[in-house]
Amino acid sequence: MTEKGVMKELARIGVSLEGELLKSFDKWVIGEGYPTRSEAIEGLINSALVKKQWQKPGNYVAGAVIFVYDHHRRQLVNKMLNIQHNFDKIIISSQHIHLDHNNCLEIIAVKGLVREILGLVTDIKSVKGIKHSDLIMTTVG
Repeated sequence: MTEKGVMKELARIGVSLEGELLKSFDKWVIGEGYPTRSEAIEGLINSALVKKQWQKPGNYVAGAVIFVYDHHRRQLVNKMLNIQHNFDKIIISSQHIHLDHNNCLEIIAVKGLVREILGLVTDIKSVKGIKHSDLIMTTVG
């Protein structure tokens, strides 16, 4: 069903797989919590198409930038705020979470051109004191 309650048109396809690959795939399907092979394959196809969309710098996409840092590190918070202000056109929102006495997690929701979002990620990764960062990619389409 779509958002408006209208049934999506479904198409049937056939897939031939080597026996051991199918066994491994079935274990993966169960481990990932998919109710059916079809839904697992649909999820994999969607993931591949999203990644493809992110390969073109001119595409309009969305995602989340996450990073962990030591908030005691001198000037790190100010540097991070300056970077975020430089990218204010693509940042939808941000959330700051205190993980423990020393570490903070920041989540930045973004949408815009691939090249702009990747610029933000590059600038964040380059700051001394960032312990880990990652980009979660999705699409607006």
